Amino acid sequence: MPLSIGHFARAAVLLACLATQPALAESFDAQVLIRADQPGAAIDPDIYGQFVEHLGRGVYEGIWVGADSPIPNTRGIRDDVVAALRRIRVPVIRWPGGCFAETYHWRDGIGPRAQRPRGVNSAWGDEVETNEFGTHEFMDLAEQVGAQPFISVNLASGSPAEAQAWMQYLTGPPGSGPGQERARNGHPDAWKVPFIGIGNETWGCGGNMTAEFYSDVYRQYASVLKPYGTLVASDANADDYAWTDTLLQRALHRHAPGTTTTLAYLSKQPQISLVSVHFYTFSGNDWGNKSPATGFSEADWARAMARTWKTDEVISRHSAVLDRHDPDGKVGIAFSEWGAWWAADKNRASNLYQGNTLRDAVIAGLTLNIFQNHAARVRMANLAQMVNVLQAPVLTRGKEMLLTPTYHVFEIYEPHQSGRLLPSQVIAPDYAYGDVTVPAISASASRGADGTITLTVVNLDPVRAANVTIRIAGTVARKADARVITAANMDSHPDFGAPDPLEPAVLVARVSKGNSISVPAPAKSIVALTIR
Repeated sequence: MPLSIGHFARAAVLLACLATQPALAESFDAQVLIRADQPGAAIDPDIYGQFVEHLGRGVYEGIWVGADSPIPNTRGIRDDVVAALRRIRVPVIRWPGGCFAETYHWRDGIGPRAQRPRGVNSAWGDEVETNEFGTHEFMDLAEQVGAQPFISVNLASGSPAEAQAWMQYLTGPPGSGPGQERARNGHPDAWKVPFIGIGNETWGCGGNMTAEFYSDVYRQYASVLKPYGTLVASDANADDYAWTDTLLQRALHRHAPGTTTTLAYLSKQPQISLVSVHFYTFSGNDWGNKSPATGFSEADWARAMARTWKTDEVISRHSAVLDRHDPDGKVGIAFSEWGAWWAADKNRASNLYQGNTLRDAVIAGLTLNIFQNHAARVRMANLAQMVNVLQAPVLTRGKEMLLTPTYHVFEIYEPHQSGRLLPSQVIAPDYAYGDVTVPAISASASRGADGTITLTVVNLDPVRAANVTIRIAGTVARKADARVITAANMDSHPDFGAPDPLEPAVLVARVSKGNSISVPAPAKSIVALTIR
């Protein structure tokens, strides 16, 4: 994206902040060693995926305004939102939920919109569901954005037959009965559905199931859905590693548990391609104490950082379970819901709408670094949610649109997509506040096809700046460009109709003859470097 006058104005402000920062608080030194001589796994671009659920204004107004709306749109889908999502190259979108998926019957959302039944969204406050946005509209959204569709089928109140019929409707050839029906509804050509989610939070809103029961139900659904796309098994409840263990033991392969009757080649073909995990950030580990979205304390900040760092442990321990059952690494992790979930504001614009601050940006950068550093297993992630819900990259208010600090993180991290992970080692002090002690610096590095190295560094200390020295083993650095997201306050945030205080700014990075790079990482900041 070309640099504007605003970028350089922000850079001048940033330099002024850096000049005064040592007088306010002691800075610290940090070192990052990038092992360019030991490349790791390919980073799947689907790690940068998004999630859309029928909830609040996530779909209606946020995405769908209808063809007759004065808001510029293409076939009813907002042009400004699509353009913003295309700029960050959204690779995959999960839909229609979430808990909503477990009450959704796809036939309610096809055919002439005026004739579609109006329903009740019992998953989210009994909101009216018009069904104006259904299968055709979602697939159109995915195509306009340039993203792959990830469809979650209804397991709790649906059936394998209903799910199979949906996939036949989507993917059947034009001459088939489902294909002819699809053509009558306006789309003769078959779609591709790369990802199919079999259930959502089946331990809770998705059926209140045990792991054993879900494993058997999964096998039933897999038997009819396997031909249509990559199957994503329902998630464990965050750190419920026993759930993942039971699921893989009972449903990974076609043979029944405890038997050896299946042909050898069948037993080696996993029935599960991706295992879903859901994990949200709030202040600490208590769902009932989430902290406000703005106006929070440093104690809230610290507890939120500790919770976010726990993502690394969750992935490591689920990966260890996968290693036992899938030593060849065929099965990946889909972190299909993640992000910050703050306390409800009585004055919020709609259900689960929340302000998006610098804290959210730091959480996003830290989480994406963690996902990338586990690229060998993490092959998809879906931020909750894409527009107007929870940690959304995009917010709308009528005809207005706002890009959040989280959006800017996806923007400066975009060069990582499809890169190859370069292992990195961080040496830095901890950030400590009250009873919280966590690493102050997170880093992740990748190398693109053209040899360019991208390094993202997060300083989650809200008070102290870091003097970061970067060394690269296996290559010579000749030039480094950097951008930074930061602001004066922990809860700095953009407002509709006002200048954006968190737009990425240019940052000076210096390359020395000794093949090291020095760059400042201001307090509470996300820094992205392009190294050539």
